Amino acid sequence: MKAKPLKVGRAMIGGKRPVFILGPCVIESEKFAWRMAEKIAELCNNEDVDFIFKASYDKANRTSVRSFRGVDVNEGCEILSAIGRSLKISVTTDVHTAGEAKIAGEKIDMLQIPAFLSRQTDLLRAAAETGRAINVKKGQFLAPWDVRNIAEKLLAFGNEHFCFTERGTTFGYNNLVADMRSLYWMRDAGYRVIFDATHSVQRPGGAGDSTSGESVLAPVLARAAMAAGCDAIFMEVHKNPTYALSDGPSQIPLKDLPKHLRMLKAIHAAVS
Repeated sequence: MKAKPLKVGRAMIGGKRPVFILGPCVIESEKFAWRMAEKIAELCNNEDVDFIFKASYDKANRTSVRSFRGVDVNEGCEILSAIGRSLKISVTTDVHTAGEAKIAGEKIDMLQIPAFLSRQTDLLRAAAETGRAINVKKGQFLAPWDVRNIAEKLLAFGNEHFCFTERGTTFGYNNLVADMRSLYWMRDAGYRVIFDATHSVQRPGGAGDSTSGESVLAPVLARAAMAAGCDAIFMEVHKNPTYALSDGPSQIPLKDLPKHLRMLKAIHAAVS
């Protein structure tokens, strides 16, 4: 069973063209977010690909209490909304509570439910009631077929505009594994499916008081996922991942983005 395409602002997940969800892990500052959005938009325009700009206003599940989290929900959503209007692009960000979902729902094209919160009923209800598109990150603790229960909640709350993101499954301690079969099984069940290349190469808590990762593997998994037939690719990118304030080890250098987009476009054309 094939799901209907999901319209997210100006992008169409599940349409004839692949969609790329791109941006830094977190809003490090307003100036930084604008600079990243402008550059990514320019690169995507040059490569003729559809994209949704992603940046979290708050990283609420950082490993350490000392880690940088971001900005206030109101400030963050206003920054993203202004970027979307000015650059004429779609935007997405995480929401962590029912109250945040309501605020973000007034300004953001697609609300993202974090993996750790993927089964939180009140959060799903609040996100659904905004009427916005919803992207649920499949929890690291869930099997692919378990997303059916999440889908039933969203449908019961009156929202059919949702998709699921595969972002790796817990594989022992401080490690994840990306099972490409998951993409097939979730799509076969009738859901739109995104593959998160950068979070899938994380090593949660792998650096003791922070999460480590292997960003060199993110493009490798993205290529495999595109060949497997996912509807969109999610990749976090940063101008200089070494100095990123969150998830630097798993983010892709901005300068490498064009070559990855070209390869992924070619794979999509070959398998579609």
